[in-house]
Amino acid sequence: MTSTSIPTAAPKISGRAWVLAVLTLTYTFNHVDRQILVILLEPIKNELGLQDSQLGMLTGLAFAAFYATLGIPVAMWADRGNRRNIIALALTVWSAMTALCGLAQSFWHLLLARMGVGVGEAGGTPPATSMIADLYPPQERATALGIYTSGIGLGIMAGFALGGYVYEIWGWRAAFFVAGIPGLLLALTVRFAIPEPVRGLADQRKDDGPAPSLGETLKFIFSQSSYLWLLAGCLLICISANAFLVFTSSHLQRTYGLTPGQVSLPLGVLIGGVGSVGAVVMGRVCDMLSKKDLRWRPLIIAICAAVALPFAWMFLRAPSVELAYAWNVVPSFIGLIYASVAYTASQELVKLRMRSFASAFMLFCLTLIGIGCGPWIAGILSDHFAGQGAAHPLARSLELILLFNVASIFCLLMATKNYRKDAARAAE
Repeated sequence: MTSTSIPTAAPKISGRAWVLAVLTLTYTFNHVDRQILVILLEPIKNELGLQDSQLGMLTGLAFAAFYATLGIPVAMWADRGNRRNIIALALTVWSAMTALCGLAQSFWHLLLARMGVGVGEAGGTPPATSMIADLYPPQERATALGIYTSGIGLGIMAGFALGGYVYEIWGWRAAFFVAGIPGLLLALTVRFAIPEPVRGLADQRKDDGPAPSLGETLKFIFSQSSYLWLLAGCLLICISANAFLVFTSSHLQRTYGLTPGQVSLPLGVLIGGVGSVGAVVMGRVCDMLSKKDLRWRPLIIAICAAVALPFAWMFLRAPSVELAYAWNVVPSFIGLIYASVAYTASQELVKLRMRSFASAFMLFCLTLIGIGCGPWIAGILSDHFAGQGAAHPLARSLELILLFNVASIFCLLMATKNYRKDAARAAE
């Protein structure tokens, strides 16, 4: 593979805002379909007679195992094929499987449907982040990927609000149909209304050789110490973030005697709306600071992880639901920065035709261990404390989960050590 510089001014890429908007909307649908289950956990638990550990399995490992594992071969395909078409196919699959969740009659039915959602969503993020990297130059990339990452918050907001509203009127099964079917229409938009970008265009580099082998790609990634330290730090945050994301609604319902409909809109606005604004704002701040020093990429995540800790602790100890919402504002605002910077790093710490794979490898680890194990660990701890007769077993479980945030700070500080050198090596 050869990578040559193009000795021209930075190209003005027409239509890139439209592509980014459609990809962000697709990512929003990704998280609507993923999080619609979260707001409905309590009625599903009651109807199907489930335990917290089973809820953690449904929201975590059952989904994550397929999502993470299939992400690797899909990314290798995306580094060689048409990324737009891959995203359209993936969106079709995960939307259809979300709708099928509404037909589940047992834990095992729901488990299989959630596995199907994971299969589809495996083809979403790696091709999309690679496309965005080809449309936005490095000095604008964290902002663009921050906008893309806002799809997480928008999806959570829409999924929570939609799930709570539809549940109150038609029940939890109807919510899955309402969430899944519109994605089939969006898949047609992705396939026929956005172009496939030229690889390397925004970097003013041209890739005119074959993609590297899996072995060559892995060897390069594992030689980039800053990538590995950043991955470890984001992984630890992801465990904590997803445990809180899955069980915050249940915590509020159990602690303050609320229903899914009562918590869906406030949580949707907080985690989704505030989180989306924070992803864009913090992405922009990261770009501004990184123009002077690229080490701000991991450093800003470390700072946000430290700031979020006391607020998350007070959220769990709040004497009223109003105070709980208030304490959750800051963690919600800064909670998505780790994801947008992780995607940014996975694009600038590797070579052009390694980008989809690097993103998928990052996503593989974050998903399998973070999304997969975070809720499961929290559920197991909650069942353990419940067996001991604790008054608020779920809250105690989430308090212990915060230790992962503490550990992440060390890893992220270590990532600053060689970040500039590794980014320059990737650009050679």
